[in-house]
Amino acid sequence: MPDFQLTGRVAIVTGASRGLGSAIAEGLAEHGAHVVLSSRKQEDLDREAERINGRFPGAAVAVAAHAGREPDLRALVDRTMARFGRIDILVNNAGTNPFFGRLVDAELGVWDKTFEVNLRGYFLLTQLVYRACMEERGGAVLNIASTGGIRPSVGLGVYDVTKAGVIMLTRQLARELGGGVRVNCIAPGLFKTRFAEALWSNEAILRRAVESNPFGRIGDPKEIAGAAVFLVSDAAGYVNGQVLVVDGGGAE
Repeated sequence: MPDFQLTGRVAIVTGASRGLGSAIAEGLAEHGAHVVLSSRKQEDLDREAERINGRFPGAAVAVAAHAGREPDLRALVDRTMARFGRIDILVNNAGTNPFFGRLVDAELGVWDKTFEVNLRGYFLLTQLVYRACMEERGGAVLNIASTGGIRPSVGLGVYDVTKAGVIMLTRQLARELGGGVRVNCIAPGLFKTRFAEALWSNEAILRRAVESNPFGRIGDPKEIAGAAVFLVSDAAGYVNGQVLVVDGGGAE
């Protein structure tokens, strides 16, 4: 039978103070993992760790780190290793989208900021975790991309380009590291998160999304957790380099 249990394993989840990251972290904790929650603000993380520990005592630890800054990410890995002595799972979920508009109109500073968090940060944290533990012990890396990385969307060009990069990063690392470290990706559609509020709070955008979706609604963050648990667990032991779209079967 497929083994979804993560008992004794240690996971880092970035962007974990709310939204998809929070749901994924809780799902990992529910299946037995120790989860290190990370995002920029310690206060938000502390609240989220307290909430998860209320359900699964001792499962969550909060460590603030900016997802695009090397010193922060290095400290995150060092603190995790000091506390647990291992890192078995890495979920790269942190993201930013400071610009809405035509790709050609984006300022270079916006481009750089989006790439710093959404792509450079994924690469850097994966490299740090690999060198600290996974190179020797193996493990699973899960990158959170977007359906925008597969097909273009209006107004989200810079963000979509970074997410296309995340998909290729996933496939390249899976090719190079597979057999020891599995690397997979989830591409969510539109979910009701604070991060995506500018989209689902727009009546016209929401109506198009709902009308083109077989479920007749957008996603709830809790609906991402099962896919994440599967991909980092032994149940997906021969799954590598894959992009799992979780969008309810939404339209192009």
